[in-house]
Amino acid sequence: MKISIITATYNSAATVGDTLVSIQEQRHKDIEHIVVDGRSSDKTLDIVSGFPHVAKIVSEKDKGIYDAMNKGIGMATGEVIGILNSDDMYTDERVLAEVAKAFEDPRVMTVYADLQYVQPDNPQKVIRTWHSGLYQKRNFYYGWMPPHPTFFVRKSVYDLAGVFDLSLRSAADYELMLRILLKHGLTASYIPRVIVKMRAGGMSNASLWNRLRANKEDRLAWKLNGLEPYFFTLYIKPLRKIHQFIIK
Repeated sequence: MKISIITATYNSAATVGDTLVSIQEQRHKDIEHIVVDGRSSDKTLDIVSGFPHVAKIVSEKDKGIYDAMNKGIGMATGEVIGILNSDDMYTDERVLAEVAKAFEDPRVMTVYADLQYVQPDNPQKVIRTWHSGLYQKRNFYYGWMPPHPTFFVRKSVYDLAGVFDLSLRSAADYELMLRILLKHGLTASYIPRVIVKMRAGGMSNASLWNRLRANKEDRLAWKLNGLEPYFFTLYIKPLRKIHQFIIK
């Protein structure tokens, strides 16, 4: 089973090496690694070119990270597609082999797992852990979502449901997963362990203003799919993060 991994980069020289190494060391060898760069001005492309496992590299102006992801999806030839950004890394060499194993069941359309946020300058220092838990359709109504860097999708699902909506700036991943799992009702299989380390940060949590904007976009994500959340759904969603700091 070929798995296409898409990595979006832009001036990522400080972190992209960890991402590349974590993919290069995977036991599952049928990997198509696609790097979509936003025309970096640092040494990102020099670093990427030093990894022979990278199958495709494109560097050009884009409309942001979700546009880069869409380009990668369009280029992908694998049966399964995953996205690992340039400040993320897989936790060990068994990750993609476990993902491939889960997709051996033809009924499984998507796979997700747990994620750890780590200190930006020390990936061994865990800040919080995102325990996803088993998926049920009602979960979204209680503020649930799976961590997007752990979310793997059959290419046929993108053909059916579409790709990232570029009208959203911070909630395009949330909207996509709502569309795939809740609107289209496609199946999800859970790997009950941490498979991705993500450096802490992110535009939706960078400031109070960004968090408010993200909440507004979350509401729009439901509307775009013709779905109606409970009155408390989008208030619970950020509150679910609190236990991530407690249970690491």
